[in-house]
Amino acid sequence: MSVAAWLPDDPADRRSWEAALSELIREHRFTIAVVFPAVGAVSLIASAEGWLPEPLAFNPLFVLAGVIVMRSPLIVGVLPVVDRRAALGVGALAAYSYAIEIVGVTTGWPYGQFEYGVSLGPMLGGVPVALPVFFLPLVANAYLLCLLLLGTLADRALPRLLSVIALVLAMDVVLDPGAVALGFWTYGGGVFYGVPLSNYAGWVLSATVAVVVFDATFDRTALGARLEACEFALDDMVSFVLLWGGVNAVYGNWLPVLVAAVIGAGLLRTDRFDAGMLPWRAGR
Repeated sequence: MSVAAWLPDDPADRRSWEAALSELIREHRFTIAVVFPAVGAVSLIASAEGWLPEPLAFNPLFVLAGVIVMRSPLIVGVLPVVDRRAALGVGALAAYSYAIEIVGVTTGWPYGQFEYGVSLGPMLGGVPVALPVFFLPLVANAYLLCLLLLGTLADRALPRLLSVIALVLAMDVVLDPGAVALGFWTYGGGVFYGVPLSNYAGWVLSATVAVVVFDATFDRTALGARLEACEFALDDMVSFVLLWGGVNAVYGNWLPVLVAAVIGAGLLRTDRFDAGMLPWRAGR
């Protein structure tokens, strides 16, 4: 079934459930964006250190459920601008993520030889079935944040695309060392906290393809308007900074921690994370 076929035909029905989902996210912003990544970081570290018994340690369903909850602000934030063209783009990117990961696991290209050490949800052919849930939000989050930070410069294709590609790469500078420290996957060694430089060369390729497809299939004007109206659209990026910045700090990966802090500073510049995110200060 095409991804586009999932979209409701009745615009009124679609608007009603999008509004209901937005309100649900809005009412639970702090829990989703702060509590979930904090609990996730603690549970992942406890699993890696052998402090949690089976079947709690690295429970794949718990990991996947937690990721989906943390992704929910991004998904709900972007949904109103997902037309059929954008949905087909998401489907193409999902297929691309599977293809490049299967090639990577099988051949070692383009990231370098690696293998998964933990099941990130159900696995098929050595690749997580939910891989797009892990990969695509990196691109979407980077794109949205760059739209806000670049301002009118985002209207120019080259600065926009280069900035998003650079931010996706920066996010992997945070993600991969933390994931290796936890044992999510291993490269068998590497100069950057156990990660080989070939991984980042591969990410330049992956990020470039994904960002170009995202940029070509989503309506940038509609995305910008939605960003102005949706205060929680970047909350998933908050979760990313807290979870992976925290994991890297525990394992002494200080350069990734610094990069996470820089991304966090960029988020603060968007002026989205004020008292409205705190339930006890918002009168809830």
